[in-house]
Formats: sequence, C-alpha cells, structure tokens
Amino acid sequence: MCGISALILSNTKELACSDLFESLGMLQHRGQDAAGIVTCGAKGRLYQCKGNGLVRDIFDEDHLRNLVGCMGVGHVRYPTAGSSAHAEAQPFYVNSPYGLVLAHNGNLVNAAELRHFLDHDAHRHINTDSDSELLVNILANNLQTTGKFRVNEEDIFNSIKDLFKQCQGGYACVGMIAGFGLIAFRDPNGIRPLVFGRRKRESGYDYMFASESVVLDSLEFTDVTDVLPGEAIIISKRSVSRRRLVDDQIFSPCVFEYVYFARPDSIIDGISVYKSRLEMGESLADQVTRALGPDHDIDVVIPVPDTSRVSALQLSYKLNLLFREGFIKNRYIGRTFIMPGQELRRKSVRRKLNAMALEFVNKNVLLVDDSIVRGTTSREIVQMARDAGAKKVYFASCAPPIRYPNVYGIDMPTSRELVGHQRNEDEIALAIGADKVIFQDLDDLVQACRKLRPDIQQFDTSVFDGLYVAGDVTPDYLMQLETMRNDTAKNGPSIESAPETIGLHNSFRPK
Repeated sequence: MCGISALILSNTKELACSDLFESLGMLQHRGQDAAGIVTCGAKGRLYQCKGNGLVRDIFDEDHLRNLVGCMGVGHVRYPTAGSSAHAEAQPFYVNSPYGLVLAHNGNLVNAAELRHFLDHDAHRHINTDSDSELLVNILANNLQTTGKFRVNEEDIFNSIKDLFKQCQGGYACVGMIAGFGLIAFRDPNGIRPLVFGRRKRESGYDYMFASESVVLDSLEFTDVTDVLPGEAIIISKRSVSRRRLVDDQIFSPCVFEYVYFARPDSIIDGISVYKSRLEMGESLADQVTRALGPDHDIDVVIPVPDTSRVSALQLSYKLNLLFREGFIKNRYIGRTFIMPGQELRRKSVRRKLNAMALEFVNKNVLLVDDSIVRGTTSREIVQMARDAGAKKVYFASCAPPIRYPNVYGIDMPTSRELVGHQRNEDEIALAIGADKVIFQDLDDLVQACRKLRPDIQQFDTSVFDGLYVAGDVTPDYLMQLETMRNDTAKNGPSIESAPETIGLHNSFRPK
C-alpha cells in the first residue's frame, strides 16, 4: 500500500512543496519504505527529492527550498512487488514526451505482458522492477502516438482511456505534465482510493488529490469528492475537466482500507472509516458471544493499538465488559505490518508495545486487533499478555481469516506465510498461542461498510475468499507473486541502488 498526493496552486509565485510535505506526513501510515516529491517550476523545469526512509528523514528545510514550483506530486511507499531499492522510490519521471511524472498506489496483474510490450513494441527502457514505472511508460507511449508538439485535454483523456484497456489490476494514480498541469485517474473497479478537493484563495482555487480525505481536511480543502472508478481528471492552469472513461465495470473498493489501512478520520467512497469500525465492533461482539457463549469468563477487553481501538470500544460496550488500555504504544516505531523483513517485524513488536501488568494480572483477557496476517505480531502480543500475568488470552479479529495474497496493491505475504492459510480457527489459535481465536464473519464485515453506503454492491474481499475482481489472475501469476513477495526477494541486493540521473534537480538523502 502506498500514499499519493498532488497539488496545483492558483498563485504561481507560491511553492507547492510545503503542502505536499505535510500531505505525505499525514499519509505516512500508508508506507514507510520511501518517499518523494517532484515539483514543476517556471518554463516546465522539474525538481525532485526522494529516497528511502520516513518523510521527516528525507526532507529538510534545504531540500524543500529547492523544490521550486506551484504544482507537484508526492508519494510514500512500501514495497509490494520488487525490492525496496532507492531506485524504486516514487514519483517516476520520463522526459519523453512532454516531461511526464507519475505516482501510483496499487498493483498491476499483467506487468509481465506490459514489460514485454514496452520492450519489444514501444522500445521504451524500463529501469526497475516497479510496475509504477510500467504505468508511466504506458501512458507516455500512448501520448507519444499523438505525434503532436503539444497535447490537449482530449489527447490526454484518450491516452488514459487506452491505458485502462492495457493495464489490469488495482491502481490510483496522480501525475503531472511539465508546464501543463495535473492528471489523476482511478482503476475501472475503484479498488484503490483517491479523493479530490479545492481550496478558495484570493488568486483563485487550489486543487489537490490525495489517497485519503484527512489530508484535504487538514489542509483546509473543501468540496471533497472521490475520483470515480474509471474516471480521469485533468487540471491545467486554466480549467478543470472530469470524464468517466470506463463505466461498465463493477465498483469494488477494497474492504481492507476500512479494516486496517485508512485513518479513522478519513472518509473513503462516502464511507466513514470510523463508523465502519464501530459497525465491525458491533458484529464482532455477536461473534464472541457465539464462540464463547453468553456466560463467558472474559474480564476485560484490551485493544491492540491503534487501528482496532474503535471496534474494541464498541465491542466492549455491547457486551457490557470493562474496556482498558493494556498496551502502551511507542509512537516512534512504525507499523510492523508494512515493515520489510520478518525478523524486523518480530523485533519491532516489543519495541512498539509495552504491556501494563496491572491490566493483565490474574485476568481473562480478550484482545481485539484489526486482523491477523502473518501471525508474527499476534503471537508476540499474546505472549506479552501472558508474561504480564493474564490467566487466559482470547484473541478477536475485526477481519475474517486472511488466506490468500492480495494482488491489488497490499503487501500481503505469500500464501504459505499467511497464518490463516490452510488452517482452521483452532489451528490458528495454537499457532499464535491464544486460548481461543474469534474471527469476524465475512458477510458481517461487508455489511459493516455497505450499511453506510448501500449502493455499493461489491467490495474487493479477495484476501479472504480468493475472488479477484479485476483482470485475469492466473495460477501462474500467483506463483510469480510468491517469488517476488517473499522476504528474501525484497531484502536482497538490488541491481540498481544509485540515484537516478534523469536531468532533474536531485536532492537525495541516504537511507
């Protein structure tokens, strides 16, 4: 999962980099592997700063001062396929045609075919393993075929429409054409989120795109709406144009955004993440009652910070149980789910969380977490509860068992690394050391989100049921994904680790 943003200011003398920097800080939870900003200054010159690490580590005052221009694109990344090499930090840039910049959140399922086409037919050089580089080159090639000295909006819409036909998977993209303006588009199924808003200024309106609405709210943008599935938006210095280019696909937003990734103060596709998690807590309470009976022996409900807190609170309220904060979180340790490497994830759990013994000693504890993926975090947390003196440790998950890899932009590990793969609930409980594991029912999870927007008929729930809604996901592709996504592949040496030399102003920071 990644976070993207793009901004164009009405006052051409102001710098976009400050708000872009702020936006990436608010999207840091979506990726901690790398970050980058590319801006466009006078006469179409591009300026760049990107590298591995957290937003605060990559950008300082000097770097931001060098990011000249009133429009730009930002990105925070963690690796889904490929490595976490410096060369794969986004946004990506191609100089031909017109100077094109693109940042991408998602994953393409036909990357191999696209790579072959770009190499053999389009004769465009691909320098990394990132499918984001494939996207920017597909779009560039489509624009190139116009043969024009300068493109217009119709050319851009047609090029993006062709891209929708070529690229399969889940993706939300923001981009910039040097000297022209911003572009944004979302895959035809709307799997990955993207929102859009404007901010009134004396000089006119500023416009911004972001992965989550919280970015626009915090930066005082209004009229916030979702980019529709299969829609493209073009913002030039003179106009804003929106066009639905594909409308015959089933709208299928990713349900895992509401379970885990998005901030609770975000609204995605008209659904409040906060309210959806309250609904998850309601239905999970019923699951607990069914699993343990109405005369259960739970003494206290304790959330695993932070994502599950809202659901855990609602669950405790419905079951009339004591709610306590038993784990104190170190805010300076990142999200372990998106850390590259199993050993780093394992060690980071105890560095991130500290159990307060007074909430565990001689108690039967119900721990509530958003999900169980590899089981690494859950196993460590259960053991921490026992070490702190808990008599029994029950574990409730706001999501159903995760049994299948995600192919649309979430770094779910390989199937054999998923603790829920080919295990029943008792076996999962044994694997993580819990006395009992209670999972959310899939229908209840979908209903928790659909209740807030009934017109959405389908969500992407492929990690739970193995049903992939977009493109042609074959066994061969899943096998290829197993090879690319295992921890050894992502942490191995990279062919390209030096900063790119692409004719931009570069300000790189070491990892």
